[in-house]
Amino acid sequence: MTELIASIRERYEYTLDQIAEAAQKSNRNPQDIRLVVVTKSQPVDVVQAAIEAGVRILGENYPEEGVTKINSLRGQSGVEWHMIGHVQSRKARLVVDHFALLHSLDSLKLAQRLDRFAAESNRILPVLLEFNVGGEESKSGWDASDEARWDALLPDVASILDLPGIRVTGLMTMPPLGTDPEESRRFFLRLRLLRDHLAAQFPKADWRELSMGTSADYEVAVEEGATLVRVGTAIVGARKYKHSSPVDKSEREA
Repeated sequence: MTELIASIRERYEYTLDQIAEAAQKSNRNPQDIRLVVVTKSQPVDVVQAAIEAGVRILGENYPEEGVTKINSLRGQSGVEWHMIGHVQSRKARLVVDHFALLHSLDSLKLAQRLDRFAAESNRILPVLLEFNVGGEESKSGWDASDEARWDALLPDVASILDLPGIRVTGLMTMPPLGTDPEESRRFFLRLRLLRDHLAAQFPKADWRELSMGTSADYEVAVEEGATLVRVGTAIVGARKYKHSSPVDKSEREA
């Protein structure tokens, strides 16, 4: 366990250093970027080691798996759990009850369900709106691949902003997978431009967050304005899939 903690700490601190360098390269303050360490399909002992290594924000793709880990590690203080994967409407209550931030709000229907459960729990759930900037059918989120159609997104966004139980704080995306991080740059730029477009249409809303970038391309994402990067395997190692593990509609980290 000691060796595992040391290994994770080394990779975690290296990633933070790389984020800082990318931020400085683009004249940004490194403190404006938060690192979400994704522990999808990792056993509880690896998550425990990550926490002991200094990790403070943990990201999960599946609500039940995340809640199991949260309940197993309740003694840990100062740890924030984020839901980054696609959420089925029937699992919305788990997100409201257990997670500090939902990165992947991808429909008005889910927003309305989250709003209802948040009201019942007397809380306001911070969320990010997920947009599919690459136009891939396999990816969740509103289709934002064609800038000419961005105004068609406005009615759903307006309806979500009116819901009292959830608070939009920005946007999230997962671009098409590529072998070269530079291939992702145009998709990150597209999300930033979409954020600016929505901010102009809804100036009273909070659009500060951009969740984008994974183990493969987080430095480019930071250069293009990411405030949250989702890094898993580069810090905690390869995922420990069980034979019966579900397959997500799209990867939220790499």
